[in-house]
Amino acid sequence: MLTVNTPIVSVEWLCENLKADNLIVLDATIQKVGTQANDKKEKQQIQNAVFFDLKNVFLDGEAEYPNTIPSEKYFEKEVQKLGINNDSCIVVYDDLGVYSSPRVWWLFRTFGFENITVLNGGLPAWKEAGYMVESKKERTLSVGNFKATINRSKISVTEEVLKASRDKQIILDARSKGRFNATVPEPRQDLRGGHIPNSKSLPYTELQVAGKMKSKEELQIIFSEITPSKEAMIFSCGSGITACILALGAEEAGNTNYSVYDGSWTEWASRLELPVEK
Repeated sequence: MLTVNTPIVSVEWLCENLKADNLIVLDATIQKVGTQANDKKEKQQIQNAVFFDLKNVFLDGEAEYPNTIPSEKYFEKEVQKLGINNDSCIVVYDDLGVYSSPRVWWLFRTFGFENITVLNGGLPAWKEAGYMVESKKERTLSVGNFKATINRSKISVTEEVLKASRDKQIILDARSKGRFNATVPEPRQDLRGGHIPNSKSLPYTELQVAGKMKSKEELQIIFSEITPSKEAMIFSCGSGITACILALGAEEAGNTNYSVYDGSWTEWASRLELPVEK
């Protein structure tokens, strides 16, 4: 049975293990915030990949804010529909390099599943290495026996973030410096600009080079400069997607003392009673 003990794997590793019986490859692609969809291009995928729909399925559709984490039972049921079992080994990727795939990795880890990893560089790196792709296919999948057990310590809610802000605990914001400093408008209309008081800017792009995550050693340097003693960190972004890139980077660097602010800036800026810095 294939197991993985690192949060990030290379395209070479995936190619070597592509025929493993318990392997499930998930395509977690979403449209990048602030970009236009390109529907004319034929969708390609890694062989036998299964689409993991972050924007329409794997969220709380009745929540006030986008990308809110779903309930344990709902997540379990929808994951089972993808043919995922408790003994599956999951590799998740996206079409942009490493953008939305860490959100899926974080969701599974938050729901108690450990045997999952992110493909470094995603589909672009896979194609660049000359590995085979196929057109997107609709497949009939057998129902898996996946069981979810939520680990609430991986999630922060607004009241916890407000306390952390007042106590000057570490809150890192994965948005661009322009959005953090309110020098560029938020992509979501009428949303206040700025950042959570006492938070620090760490754009997710600073953890990457050309769509790939930096090396473990480089990530260790970045996070050791932020918190040499590995204090608890809260990661935030626009709506909870790219904050998970910071979580992935921290995990690769050996720092597991973190949580993701699920509502992120969309919730914080929407609640007018909450303070904002610029």
